[in-house]
Amino acid sequence: MAKENPTTGRPLRVTAKERGGKITTAGRLGLTAGQFALPPSAEEKARGLRGRYPIDTEERARNALARVSAYGTPAEKVAVRNAVHRKYPNIEIGEMKGVRVVSKGRRVK
Repeated sequence: MAKENPTTGRPLRVTAKERGGKITTAGRLGLTAGQFALPPSAEEKARGLRGRYPIDTEERARNALARVSAYGTPAEKVAVRNAVHRKYPNIEIGEMKGVRVVSKGRRVK
């Protein structure tokens, strides 16, 4: 059985450190490159970051979809949607105008 946070009663996550339900800088730096939807930019790489839009949990994957739909370029939207769908196929990905998710050669709505 997973350990629980004594204060909140929620299961503790081994993937990243959190404070107040949000990922900490140390937790974000502790994630591997595979736990992000996009690779880091050159500037982010120089600062030691391993990527953008963390998707190490379903909750963060959903948040990555929301953030990229609000602030990402069309190419970033496609890349994040594909990464989330590959890692969490059970998450329903809503339609975005002009953006299609491609998974293993077939289109997914």
